[in-house]
Amino acid sequence: MTGDQIVSRLADSLAYPETFRDRDRWIVARRGARRALDPLDAYGAFVEDERTETGETVPVATLLLTNRECPWRCVMCDLWKSTLERDTPPGAIPRQIERALARLPPARRIKLYNAGSLFDPRAVPPADDAAIAGLVRGFDRVIVESHPALVGRRCLELQESLGGRLEVAMGLETIHPDVLRRLNKGMTLEDFDAAAGRLKSAGIAMRAFVLAGLPWVAPREQLAWTVGAIARAFDAGAGAVSLIPTRTGNGAIEALLALGEFETPTLGLLEDAAALGVGLGRGRVFADLWDLAAFSRCDACLAARTERLREQNLTQSVPARVRCEACAP
Repeated sequence: MTGDQIVSRLADSLAYPETFRDRDRWIVARRGARRALDPLDAYGAFVEDERTETGETVPVATLLLTNRECPWRCVMCDLWKSTLERDTPPGAIPRQIERALARLPPARRIKLYNAGSLFDPRAVPPADDAAIAGLVRGFDRVIVESHPALVGRRCLELQESLGGRLEVAMGLETIHPDVLRRLNKGMTLEDFDAAAGRLKSAGIAMRAFVLAGLPWVAPREQLAWTVGAIARAFDAGAGAVSLIPTRTGNGAIEALLALGEFETPTLGLLEDAAALGVGLGRGRVFADLWDLAAFSRCDACLAARTERLREQNLTQSVPARVRCEACAP
């Protein structure tokens, strides 16, 4: 093998693949270690305030359930770090919910987030649905995650068990058709719209996740694509959109960064997209506040800008921008 052939083969092994299965292998090959988790304990549980569709601010319990990894391997996802490599044992999820609620303060609503889809039978055994519904029936609303492909009979049955208090959160991520395909989500915009239509027909509330900061998109185009995705989520019937800046930390995104195919989004992009999304006046837009230091270029104003976004999340009005002498142009 010649030197040029060796270089060519090495470049091919580093490049991001174009087929679904090859992307799966490429993404998994760049992973690090998982956390050691107890299948009988949720790996996270907390209560925080959230603005509701009626304008109230209520305490919401969020449970981060421990279960088998999602079957879709999205290039930007790092949630696999807190999942099991085997099927979730029957009875484990109800036990996790019971234990987590016992140590949390009271809340009006609850999010059962499980790093994938609550309706994935290998992540949450269907035989546990009745027990799960019984544990959370006292909440005003129960919010769960699902891939659009898994919004079906099981979802409708849970809605019935909860007396119509279910809400489903789905990842739209982006409306850029080429980027959506390359994210490896295994869905199209039409798939998302179809699942949203099934939820609407069943009277099930919906929220969507949208990414701020896409790979394969020029910096000058990021804001337009992000706000366009927020609007598309509202078009599909979402009552709320969670805006999540794309993070490094899963191996695959670092590889795209090294290839020049991704640029870490700025805090300014998140601020601008959230403000414009709120300005649409079509539903709630929540900026994700976790680890904003990763997107900030100025320590002097980070705390004030974080607090501004927190206020915006709760009021759904856009406060005055933070002026910073340290980083002002």
